[in-house]
Amino acid sequence: MRILISSHLFAPSVGGIEQVTAILAEEFAAMGQTVGVVTTTLAAPTGEPPPPYAIHRQPDAWQLWRLVRRCDVFFQSNVSVAMLWPALLQRKPTVVACHVWITQPDGRLGARERFKRFALRLVSRNVAVSRAVAASLPVPCTVMPNPYRENIFFVDTSVARDRDVVFLGRLVSDKGADVVIEALRLLRLRGVEPGLTVIGDGPEAPALRRQAAEAGLSAQVRFIGTRTGSELRRELNRHRIMVVPSRWAEPFGVVALEGAACGCFVIGANGGGLPEAIGPCGELFPSGDSGALASALQRRLNDPSPPTTPPIAAHLARHRRRAVAERYLEIFRAAIR
Repeated sequence: MRILISSHLFAPSVGGIEQVTAILAEEFAAMGQTVGVVTTTLAAPTGEPPPPYAIHRQPDAWQLWRLVRRCDVFFQSNVSVAMLWPALLQRKPTVVACHVWITQPDGRLGARERFKRFALRLVSRNVAVSRAVAASLPVPCTVMPNPYRENIFFVDTSVARDRDVVFLGRLVSDKGADVVIEALRLLRLRGVEPGLTVIGDGPEAPALRRQAAEAGLSAQVRFIGTRTGSELRRELNRHRIMVVPSRWAEPFGVVALEGAACGCFVIGANGGGLPEAIGPCGELFPSGDSGALASALQRRLNDPSPPTTPPIAAHLARHRRRAVAERYLEIFRAAIR
């Protein structure tokens, strides 16, 4: 099967959609499919070996038309009308995966969002990364949760689990790292003083450091910046609890899978598709409620028992790269038929 994947952003850009698209492209190629990726993202020297698929960066209209004409199925990793038109005009079997809410930040629909939602009615199949995203769309969708890299994120028994709480994500207001720091302040008033590791970087980093210092938590909170690959896996394996306190309703939340795969109990905000990503791997609290988060942390800190393994293993197995890629290939074959 010749699969052409459209991803507006792609490596070396870093983000959830870029990571999921790369995982699927790698798996499709490993399964013997002919894969190409079209993207608006320019290349940057990385020193890494080239991937096992072709990447076409910023193709012009004629190049995009020819690439679509040669493929058997056109797969959009998030809808992009700017790249969708050749597939519609050529009546090419087309599958769109919806990774985000197709609304403005305040939930309203502008002209651009209405146009994208209309375009979903014209393609062969639509996929949503969570039931929450599917429920927000005006078309029937197959729910296909995102994969994670199980070759990177797993329980490493060589690492001592000697730390308490970890936050992993971009340091922006939507991700809610300040909610965790406030929860630690409340816990300290109760005589409970867990340590917190903040992994990530972003524009809110200086404000978060000030918040921790003003709350008298400098000795409890350590900011270690960005970590990737095996270094990130080892850091996650050192912690008992991962907190995913997003204020924004996450469409899914791969970070929860990564934490659970490394043996963390995941405490996450109850919004969007994040509860689906967490599944049996932890518990939920009301988004933005630092008091509720403090109570959830205290309960878990007082419970030394490890998470129950069988349901977690079954949950993670559904999100393995090959399992997700195989389900996508079934959808592609149905679209071609």
